[in-house]
Formats: sequence, C-alpha cells, structure tokens
Amino acid sequence: MGYVPIMWGAWGMVFLTFVAFKVYVSRMSRNEDDQLVLQESSDHVREEQEAIMSQLQRTRPVGRALLGLLGAMTLYVAGYYLMDVFRQFK
Repeated sequence: MGYVPIMWGAWGMVFLTFVAFKVYVSRMSRNEDDQLVLQESSDHVREEQEAIMSQLQRTRPVGRALLGLLGAMTLYVAGYYLMDVFRQFK
C-alpha cells in the first residue's frame, strides 16, 4: 500500500472524529438556554443550566485540539499535493 492512501485514511479518521465530537457537543447543548434566572423559585433551572455549561466548558480543550489537528493535517495534505505539482513541472 502506498503513502497517499494512508495519508488520506488518517485525515479521514481525524475528520470523522471531529464530526462525531461536534455532534456529541451539539446533542449535549441542545437543552442549554441563554436566560437569566432571577427568581429563587427557579433555582433548579439555574442549576441545570450551570451543569450543562460546566460540561460544555470541559469539552472545549478537546474540540480545540481536534480542530488544530484537523487543520494541521489538512495543511499537510495540501502541501503534499502542492509539492507534487512543483515536482511535475521541474
């Protein structure tokens, strides 16, 4: 097996992992409301929203790392084909 299928396979795995992570985060945040809770009788709503926000805050570093890895791999794949074009026109 050549180098190019392995490169594309690795990129595809990272891409699918990133998409699955984004789906997971969107499913987790679907119950999040951007509202201000002022009444003490609605403390349970405020606590639920704070729990959701704390879970979302914990996922941010993972999302940034996956996005950075996907970006670096995309640049690598683009650079590989750019260098291939330069080699062909030498």
